[in-house]
Amino acid sequence: MKLAVLILDGPYNHQAPDSAYNFIQAALKKGHEIIGVFFYDDGVINSTKLMEPPQDDRHIGKRWSELGKSGIDLVICIAAAKRRGIADDVLIENARISGLGQLVDMAVAADRLVTFGD
Repeated sequence: MKLAVLILDGPYNHQAPDSAYNFIQAALKKGHEIIGVFFYDDGVINSTKLMEPPQDDRHIGKRWSELGKSGIDLVICIAAAKRRGIADDVLIENARISGLGQLVDMAVAADRLVTFGD
């Protein structure tokens, strides 16, 4: 099954980004294809390399970057990113900024669009 993932919540204050990451890992293990991950609203905060969690905590930005390195398309909504001061210079590696049209393309190409967050 081809899946696209939409993330609407930021890291560390909601469970949604962690749940999305774990869902993607489980889906990949089951042999499903992840078309892409689209970060929207506060979800774009997951894409900043400026976060510095304590050593004993998970680093959500690095997790997403590693997932992108594996070939999964990580797309950050340009409008939501601009509203939150996120530009290319603070973006995690293996992610890109684009418009809502990319979300539409992912949803059309996927069998299911799975949303995490409010």
